[in-house]
Amino acid sequence: MTNIEQLLENNKGWSQRSIEANPRFFADLVDQQNPDYLWIGCSDSRVSANVIVDLDPGLIFVLRNVANLVNHTDMNCLSVIQFAVEVLKVSHIVVCGHYGCGGVAASVDNDRHGLIDNWLRHIRDTANLHAAFLESIEDPAERLNKLCELNVAEQVVNVGETTIVLDAWDRGQELSIHGWIYGLKDGIIRDLQISISGENDLKDLRNKLLFHDERRESGAASK
Repeated sequence: MTNIEQLLENNKGWSQRSIEANPRFFADLVDQQNPDYLWIGCSDSRVSANVIVDLDPGLIFVLRNVANLVNHTDMNCLSVIQFAVEVLKVSHIVVCGHYGCGGVAASVDNDRHGLIDNWLRHIRDTANLHAAFLESIEDPAERLNKLCELNVAEQVVNVGETTIVLDAWDRGQELSIHGWIYGLKDGIIRDLQISISGENDLKDLRNKLLFHDERRESGAASK
């Protein structure tokens, strides 16, 4: 059996186990998709949204890309956000990065990686914006982890600045955006305490990032 055939066999086993545990499992999935959450995360194969928050299929809407970026010219990203907000009516958007992110590391290692360098340029811009703060961190691993946190914070702002989210807030839709980060070493998600639920919150977070307010306390205490 080839490796790809093994995936098909694994799928059959999973399907059978799901039915044995709940005979209506797939029937219920077909009938509705009603998630309360949109997850914007990294494509890293070790960070699967449903797995790390222990939710069944159908309960979380997911967008993943390299280094969990929200780019205002990325039509795929904007389409997912629009569908989640305007059709599924999610109440929460979670931007979740992870410590030791290879995409974040590649954005600042001064090597050439090809096409992806254009995508990662957004993180390099974040690093340049906060260069003095990052350079004050002596340990390279800690410096990378702090940049991972800053990247999450910048993406929370980017989500909040989309016309989709601004329009939702204008019409009174309850919608919150949260910045989290996942630890590969222990499987724990840290809340970065940068949740926003309206334009005033968005302005406050933007100002904190711009003026380095509370920067030294922006992340989790332990990794």
